[in-house]
Amino acid sequence: MEIKPLLDKVKEYLPEDKLALVDKAYQFALEAHGNQLRLSGDPFITHPLETAMIVADLQLDETSLAAALLHDVPEDCGIPFPELEKRFGAEVTRLVEGVTRLDKISAQVQASGLKKIAESEAQVESLRKMFVAMAADIRVVIIKLADRLHNMRTLKPLQPEKQLRIAQETMDIYAPLAHRLGIYQLRWELEDLAFRYLQPDKYKEIARLVAARRATRERYIEKVSHILREELDKAGIKAEVTGRPKSLYSVFRKMQRYNAMGKEFSDIYDLLALRVLVDSVQDCYSVLGVVHNLWHPLPDQFDDFIANPKENMYQALHSTVMCVGARPLEIQIRTYRMHRIAEYGVAAHWKYKEGTKKDIGFEEKITWLRQLMEWQRELSGSAFIESIKTDIFQDQVFVYTPKGEIKELPRGATPLDFAYRIHTDLGHRCIGAKVNGRLVSLDYQLRNGDTVEIMTTKAERGPSLDWLNPNLGYVNTHQARERIKQWFRRREKAENVERGREILEKELRRLGVSFADRERIAQLFKYEVVDDFLAAVGCGDISPNQITLKLTATEEKPLPQTTTAPPKVKTTSGVKVLGVGDLLTHIASCCQPVPGDEIIGFITRGRGVTIHRKNCTNIINEDEKERLVKVEWGEAGVSFPVNITVDAWDRVGLLRDVSALVSEEDVNIASVSLSDPDRRDGTLAIYLTIDIKNIGQLGRLFGKLEAVPGVINVSRSSDVRREG
Repeated sequence: MEIKPLLDKVKEYLPEDKLALVDKAYQFALEAHGNQLRLSGDPFITHPLETAMIVADLQLDETSLAAALLHDVPEDCGIPFPELEKRFGAEVTRLVEGVTRLDKISAQVQASGLKKIAESEAQVESLRKMFVAMAADIRVVIIKLADRLHNMRTLKPLQPEKQLRIAQETMDIYAPLAHRLGIYQLRWELEDLAFRYLQPDKYKEIARLVAARRATRERYIEKVSHILREELDKAGIKAEVTGRPKSLYSVFRKMQRYNAMGKEFSDIYDLLALRVLVDSVQDCYSVLGVVHNLWHPLPDQFDDFIANPKENMYQALHSTVMCVGARPLEIQIRTYRMHRIAEYGVAAHWKYKEGTKKDIGFEEKITWLRQLMEWQRELSGSAFIESIKTDIFQDQVFVYTPKGEIKELPRGATPLDFAYRIHTDLGHRCIGAKVNGRLVSLDYQLRNGDTVEIMTTKAERGPSLDWLNPNLGYVNTHQARERIKQWFRRREKAENVERGREILEKELRRLGVSFADRERIAQLFKYEVVDDFLAAVGCGDISPNQITLKLTATEEKPLPQTTTAPPKVKTTSGVKVLGVGDLLTHIASCCQPVPGDEIIGFITRGRGVTIHRKNCTNIINEDEKERLVKVEWGEAGVSFPVNITVDAWDRVGLLRDVSALVSEEDVNIASVSLSDPDRRDGTLAIYLTIDIKNIGQLGRLFGKLEAVPGVINVSRSSDVRREG
């Protein structure tokens, strides 16, 4: 490949005297890589050259371009860093060294043979290095994003397993990072490419749907663009009006939201948005006036990111209006300078940094980097990855303290998340909250522009363990969750053990699992000592939901194959009978086992094998033990009837709320009945027979049912009718 297209692109924004360094770096990389080939069969030099082209699209300086061309030379060609520094100077070498460090993973951990742990530790180490590199020079990470983008564009020759791993990492880390840095030009393409490999069928389906309606949408956009241009001309406003297509992945996400509301793809009218570019901030607001005078604005669909810029420096006016044909249409209004920052994010800093007073506070605009550096010192392992994904890479909301200070939190954050973001002790002493002067519940989800006031107690108290229950929604940031867990860890171990015992007993009792299995369950979580496991449950490190999911995952694993293994015969009930040939099986109505329960078979006279839970009373009291046979769960996908009892305070609408929630969880209700209300305490019982796929689904349903107002307890029902 030739360097001419790259130099032509660079000439558009850099003076001629800056090109010499870029050409010199290319010639050195070309000679160093020599006859090396990529898996596709292309000369290896195509990769650094295409990486540099992406960096040039972002209009970074000549130092960044040289580093992009040289970024694989040390690792793949054995060129030492002192040699690079001698030829290209300290700044280029520092950038190359930074990118090289990001490419390295923890070889020692990989060599341990524990693949899952190795991948986790390697990812943590890579993330740590990335954020350290960002703090030192953010150009390192921009080059790395360009490197990843070209790798994603040329992912096809790799093995499918590696394609999936790289695509998932791109979706989890690199695309959100591009968003957080405001480089939307890279974000959209990274998401679409990762989506293509992670969900190829969905990708093709959406591409087909979008292509089928493209002509209609483009005619519509051209029509409304023409109307708006005429109105702006009448108002004497010079503006550029264009349509903006949505990426396939953003359409996919919107389709998911629409499907949840019972809508179809044909209901999505904002696959294109209008973008209006003007010269000044004053013109932005003038255009907004013209738009709202022309078309009716939809309520709660206006955002002023000019007065309140996002942390990644994004600025624009967003308004959704009811446009021609009663179709909702989003209109984005921004200046040309705002547009460049919107497309290139922090990369735009290098174009405007010289002689611009507004960029003196550039470092303050990315204060979240300093927050990352603080967290990466405090947290380790998967906790750090989780905090990155939940607290940094999610969409953000901006709220105010009572003193008018702006605080940034991930979308979905609650007053408790806000309290812990301010100070750990404020969170521990929180007893309530006011939003915009009105009392709200602690699970209230904060919105842009809210003013939040935390109410506290002076008495010695700490957080509630309920705050850690994900089904109740009290805290949604990883930072707050870790602070609460740390408080419980500091409590006396004896208290945590006792509390953990109560929580575990309650969870196992309602799932119909014997508490005698606690040692086996502890071992599933890698605890040799049961009390240590109970203490972890008591302090909130392990939630009841995790216990349920772990039990389910264990039951679904296939048994190891041996040469002496008895034959397994799959039956229509979803159960495999071991060692007795092909027998009819059916589920015992007395204990109603579901996948995740430990089970055993009872050979009946003329009715095949009845499947019971191992702790079923009928099995424990069975005299003819020789009629018991080993069985195991077969393939997933079969539903099993389960009786459950919901104890609750009697109120209007209770049955409606319970049945609606069960339906939302995609669980079928086979039958339902109610007990007579207790006149003394006002309680009643709802008896449901539901079709459940496994014990994990049952546990999740229990957690959500207990959050229904008025519900006291949810448990599996026992019917002791004798079978066989």
